[in-house]
Amino acid sequence: MTRQQGGVAHCGSGDLLKKFLSNLPFEPTGAQLRVSDEIRKDLAEELPMIRLLQGDVGAGKTLVAAAAILLVVEAGFDAALMAPTQILAEQHFITFQAWFEPLGITVKLRTGSKESGGELPLFAAGNGLGTLVIGTHALIHGNETFDNGLGLAVIDEQHKFGVAQRQALIDQGDSPDVLVMTATPIPRTLTLAFYGDLDVSILDELPKGRGKIVTGIRLTSQTDKAAAFVREQLKEGRQAYIVYPLIDESEKISAGAVTVEFEEWKKRLKGYELTLLHGRIAPDEKDRVMEDFRKGKADALISTTVIEVGVDVPNANIMLIYNAERFGLAQLHQLRGRIGRGEHTSYCILMCDPENSTNRERLKILEETRDGFIIAEEDLNQRGPGEVLGTQQSGLPDLKFVEFLGDTKLVAEAREIAARMLEEE
Repeated sequence: MTRQQGGVAHCGSGDLLKKFLSNLPFEPTGAQLRVSDEIRKDLAEELPMIRLLQGDVGAGKTLVAAAAILLVVEAGFDAALMAPTQILAEQHFITFQAWFEPLGITVKLRTGSKESGGELPLFAAGNGLGTLVIGTHALIHGNETFDNGLGLAVIDEQHKFGVAQRQALIDQGDSPDVLVMTATPIPRTLTLAFYGDLDVSILDELPKGRGKIVTGIRLTSQTDKAAAFVREQLKEGRQAYIVYPLIDESEKISAGAVTVEFEEWKKRLKGYELTLLHGRIAPDEKDRVMEDFRKGKADALISTTVIEVGVDVPNANIMLIYNAERFGLAQLHQLRGRIGRGEHTSYCILMCDPENSTNRERLKILEETRDGFIIAEEDLNQRGPGEVLGTQQSGLPDLKFVEFLGDTKLVAEAREIAARMLEEE
């Protein structure tokens, strides 16, 4: 329906993009360049782009988004990037400010508790470029206006938003191009079944220079040994994440709580600086905690899963995930993606409850592979399509016939038949 309404081209000459890529301190991957070309062709058409960008954890989706945004702002239109959490929005703001302001592009931040940026560099006055606005849900609930017209809406971690929320951002423009991104790899069959109305691009290559990640499964009863290993890594100058599923202790759920365990880890890692992070901490305090960890002022971050996305600290090379049996494979893979971002070998240790040891079997795929698409296929087999894609996706049926979704050819044929039926109607 969106495409039938038509649109306008939102593509600049590419001079800014060329300058940006030539100044990068690293070489983009072949997959990043290929997908950027696909997006560039879409932006040049007088039809709205509706594209899903799938990329494994650490595959470099942000760089592809930057390429798309540069083409749009060079053409004189504004762009918006909406992220699901304040931590991720602020990480993007720091990144894009460093990338774009030397090019004369204004970058703004809008979250529920903060507004930053927006100052046009002095040398860039009257350059005719659009503005980039980065934010959380505040972009759709506030009074943000796009003076140059919204030409591109980028929605990061799209599975974290409801359909109506995504549409509310898109509706702020007149048929803008749309790029939705996810770092949760989705099996090809599910992509065909549920995203048949989107063009799909896949980043299937990791940047060079990423460290090796070793994943192991241990019991929570082995915490003393795990703590000794963490101390060894901290002594070498590295940093650690220690993740728990709960904020406070629960009478109903037998699992570790971060507020309680924080005190225990202060004893286990005596002499090192520890910091605490969870969803009930005030936004300003979250900012301080994350900034301290990024700058190396804290050696270990004891946290809930709020670090699942948007946290990039190359010096952090060890992660302990407690009660790992309670998480899905895709979420564990996402969490593991916070390490392995620097040159050092990284270690992800999945700590399981001895009383739930039967669940350890399903975690073994994480020891065997770092390929998110293989892990997603296994998640599909184990848990079914609804859980793999997340409960926030509107309108997904509770499908019982998972084996049908394992047959790519069958799903493709079903799509073709459905499309023909719609055309005939």
